[in-house]
Amino acid sequence: MSASSFDLNRRSVLGGLGLAGMTALAPRFASAQGRAETLLVVQELGPNSLDMQGVGSNQTVNGLSWNCYDRLLSYASKTLSDGTLSYDREKLAPELAESWEVAADGMSCIFKLRRDAKFHDDTPVTAKDVKWSFDRAVKVGGFPTFQMSAGSLEKSEQFIVVDDHTFRIDYVRKDKMLLFNVAVVVPFIINSELAKKNATAEDPWALAWLRNNEAGGGAYTIESWKPGSETVLARFDDWKSGPLPKLKRVIARDVPSAGTRRAMLERGDADISSGFAPRDFEQIIREGKVKVSGVPIPNALWSVALNTAKPPFDNVKLRQAVAWAMPYEQIQNSAFFGRAVPMYGGAADVSKPVWPQAFPYATDLDKAKALMKEAGFESGLETTLSLDTGTATVGEPTAILIQESLAKIGIKAAIDKIPGANWRTTLNKKELPLALNRFSGWLDYPEYYFYWNFHGNNSIFNISSYQNKEMDALIDKARYTTDAAEYEKAVKDFIALCMRDVPIVPVNQPIHDVAMQRAITGYEFWFHREPDYRQFAKG
Repeated sequence: MSASSFDLNRRSVLGGLGLAGMTALAPRFASAQGRAETLLVVQELGPNSLDMQGVGSNQTVNGLSWNCYDRLLSYASKTLSDGTLSYDREKLAPELAESWEVAADGMSCIFKLRRDAKFHDDTPVTAKDVKWSFDRAVKVGGFPTFQMSAGSLEKSEQFIVVDDHTFRIDYVRKDKMLLFNVAVVVPFIINSELAKKNATAEDPWALAWLRNNEAGGGAYTIESWKPGSETVLARFDDWKSGPLPKLKRVIARDVPSAGTRRAMLERGDADISSGFAPRDFEQIIREGKVKVSGVPIPNALWSVALNTAKPPFDNVKLRQAVAWAMPYEQIQNSAFFGRAVPMYGGAADVSKPVWPQAFPYATDLDKAKALMKEAGFESGLETTLSLDTGTATVGEPTAILIQESLAKIGIKAAIDKIPGANWRTTLNKKELPLALNRFSGWLDYPEYYFYWNFHGNNSIFNISSYQNKEMDALIDKARYTTDAAEYEKAVKDFIALCMRDVPIVPVNQPIHDVAMQRAITGYEFWFHREPDYRQFAKG
């Protein structure tokens, strides 16, 4: 273990609650109502908002939305080879809509809503609420609006109230991702009358109010929320959009220290946790005190993004040099402890239309130095490598290894640590020369990942500022073609183009690890990586 990794782990333990904090927390959990019907969660960081469509909402807010609001549709389940339950990316399932039917011409879809569905204040759910919620998602701007557009859900005129329990979406084009996009986190159904009562002329979508208040009809209500401390969910016993959950309450406590969370879990003072360092998960699996579910995150990569719009990394030869200089195997072993899928040393030719797949680069400093010379940087250069301090557990040792390896070919990269609260805002400025980043696409299609990261529409996630009309044409063709052979060729071609142009250097595909007590059943992996409490049970 390097000195830097020891210091990082020492800080994570001392910076948390410590042993005294662990002892203080235990009685509170132990006295929770009906332990058999209460899930005790310890998490590194709780929600910073109750509205995932709001500006700056963090990852944990997605889980609140998933459990406290309904969507029209969800995904069916499947069982992975290791027995883990997972969503099935290819099959949709009813949620608020008990049935749906696509028109014969493929240009609209009718949804029949459950007639007995209610919001948490006992107000009946109607198609007017669905329309208002979809209108909000396409008009509120930022990530939610862009996400909706990924499935060709673009304007309020597409959303039609047929009657109180019938809703229609008119398509602007045939898009195979449209219905699957209806089932992601963003288009959740809001109690529109309640929200409108708390809206203003300056804030027609009640962003300020919904940031601190919940107006859903999902399986759980928010019983209490203490930002930075604890979130408590209570089961909504009148929920009609699925089987009534077995758990009556979920207590999610914010415990920043990974060491404290692990100790609580292994002592039985908590039921479930995640966010540990890969080394910790490797040890937890080996020791076997609690069980671990680990699933490679579909359509996800850890990668280094290179700013293709500004010198010096607007030079493709220089980007290729970086790709050959990356210390891939060291990162895999020393930063991720094998808890990731390698994305290096792949074939030179793209033979399958799948993403992610290993790039053809591997660590070869001689090739890297030769490309540095071709690029006109034989004497080297100075730059910065940025990382999110919120991912420092793996990000910092990875960045240090990259820094050391790049120095061997003459690239002096100062490490720029950006606080997690400022990371997304800083990325959106698209000024960082090199950025170590993780991105995962909710819809498991290669063209979806590329649409977000490499299309000329320059989304907030295109942090490489990559612009290439050939790439745009290939992505668009893959999105909209109905010809299987044409689709396969387009996907293979845009992946090959990415490998040549190197707007990012993939490091690995992350594995989402979750540790839990052996008596916990019903855990299901979801693309949004948040726990679906509706499925859980305790033995």
